[in-house]
Amino acid sequence: MDNHSSPDQTYKIGILLIDGFALMSYSSVIEPLRAGNFLAKTTLYQIDHIAVGNEYEIISSSGAAISANTTISENKDYDLILVVAGGDPSSFDDQQTFQWLRNKARHGVRLGGVSGGPVILANAGVMKGYRMTVHWEHAAALSENTPTLLLERSLYIMDRDRITCAGGVAPLDMMHVLQSEIHGPEFARRVSDWFIHTDVRPPGDPQRSGMVERYGTHDPSIIQTLETMENHIADPLSLKQLALLSSISPRQLNRIFIDKIGQSTMSVYRSLRLEKAYNLIQHTVLSLTEIALATGFSSSAHFSKAFQEKYGAPPSSYRQNATF
Repeated sequence: MDNHSSPDQTYKIGILLIDGFALMSYSSVIEPLRAGNFLAKTTLYQIDHIAVGNEYEIISSSGAAISANTTISENKDYDLILVVAGGDPSSFDDQQTFQWLRNKARHGVRLGGVSGGPVILANAGVMKGYRMTVHWEHAAALSENTPTLLLERSLYIMDRDRITCAGGVAPLDMMHVLQSEIHGPEFARRVSDWFIHTDVRPPGDPQRSGMVERYGTHDPSIIQTLETMENHIADPLSLKQLALLSSISPRQLNRIFIDKIGQSTMSVYRSLRLEKAYNLIQHTVLSLTEIALATGFSSSAHFSKAFQEKYGAPPSSYRQNATF
């Protein structure tokens, strides 16, 4: 995140399609990438459609077929792999695919899932300790089968090297954030405008109005920065990075936060991370060390000190009163 990709740098994306995937979810992923290449007049995004086995035609839930150009057995290198699934993703039990995903995770490849895709990532064992979301249709079963997952009812979640999305048209919002991260906010806005997608939603649809009510401001720089903070709980950004994504200077961003909210930018950021930690303590069985990592603290001691300063007691005391 220190720098955006250069205009001529190609970002390699593998889309692993599972039979029964929803065309709406798939289109909301692929179309922003296609438009990005078209608007840039170069191949910013190199896209592979990946099949699980030797059958190169993957059938959607509506019966439409997408042709793959590679399979997992070819084991190509990618910057990002997105698993797009629908139907009953919990019935997918291809151990070779699960092992392939685990190998990619071990090699630091960014992994994502769309619609039912997060279920497959979870069943492959690559979502432990990561915040995630999934289509509401699959949420209850996934939570029951794997209660230790950090499952949230959000449109999309970008947690370190994992991306999960509820599907439908939500990938349009997710891809805007991804393209903003890779090639900058101005380019991402051009792509969104191409689709007349002028109101990009934050990770949780209620979060925009909730932020306005909670912080008492409609200032677009603050709202944009708060949304970016929500997307980077586990991997906190610096003030300079936050300002870059809001297209203003760090000094100006900090001045706006102090003027409108009464706190510095980074103080608000820390409060958001600690609130997330509090919720994880109350509603998950993760260890305090795992919670510290999931909320971006460098050590358990640092986390414990910050938590006690905000809540008046160490995190262990809240864990004792938690119910799961």
